[in-house]
Amino acid sequence: MKIALTGATGMVGHWIAKGLVANGHEVLAMGRQPAAVEGVGHLPYDLESAPPNLRGFDALVHAAFSHVPGKYRGGEGEDPEGFQRRNLDGTVRLFEAAKKLERIVFLSSRAVYGDYPAGTVLSEDLTPRPDTLYGEVKYKAEVALAQMSGPVSISLRATGVYGAAPPGQLHKWQALFDQFRSGQTVDSRVAAEVHGDDLAAAVQLVLTALPQACGAGVFNVSDLILDRHDLLKTYAIFTGFTGHLPTVADTSVVSEMTTDRLRALGWVPGGRCAFSDRLADMISDTAAMRPPPE
Repeated sequence: MKIALTGATGMVGHWIAKGLVANGHEVLAMGRQPAAVEGVGHLPYDLESAPPNLRGFDALVHAAFSHVPGKYRGGEGEDPEGFQRRNLDGTVRLFEAAKKLERIVFLSSRAVYGDYPAGTVLSEDLTPRPDTLYGEVKYKAEVALAQMSGPVSISLRATGVYGAAPPGQLHKWQALFDQFRSGQTVDSRVAAEVHGDDLAAAVQLVLTALPQACGAGVFNVSDLILDRHDLLKTYAIFTGFTGHLPTVADTSVVSEMTTDRLRALGWVPGGRCAFSDRLADMISDTAAMRPPPE
């Protein structure tokens, strides 16, 4: 397939770009800068500008999102109007430009579920109740896509994504590792995670699945429930660095996402079996092993 991909310069989109190329697709990254992925072309684009002509493409994968660096929830910063203009209005314009393609895949978020009580099992059949502007914008974009006639339309509600960062960037746990190595107190926390490779595999599956297998077009993407205590303990074993481990967190405060729909398409995430090797890959990067801040 010939695929237009937004967000390929970010950590999540970088993994998607690598996965698509590895599966033999022709990929053009739509963005302000080229993607640092071999074999990926470049198509200049910005969420606030008019989309380019997508004639000749088979599919769009929309993973771009404009936000305050390092934040998704709360990513609007001091500019909620601009945040909505870029991420909702810009997304709807892009969907309209892609309505004659075979398929559109939108990277949504577990944030659309919002304020369900801790411990709620989050299935795709639950009515979204976003309680942040980020979740609200993601859900409104999902609705706009679902109401569009023409292409097979898929929204992937992804949890937090981990993995090595693109060249020149830091992975999501770098600041946490620095804090730990500096001897600072690390707060206890537990969260759902999925590796970038597994998210890319989900994108590949929904791009190529038979239309009748896509159902309502909404799929949860989640794998591990990860405690910071376990993460940093494993990090210490690999690196030899010591620090103050946070207390073991209460896993019942996390609402797990069901992934039966995606698994029915053949999705098999790495789980605990792959986690250690994947973490080792992340911390073997020279940037990850730099001395902690003074």
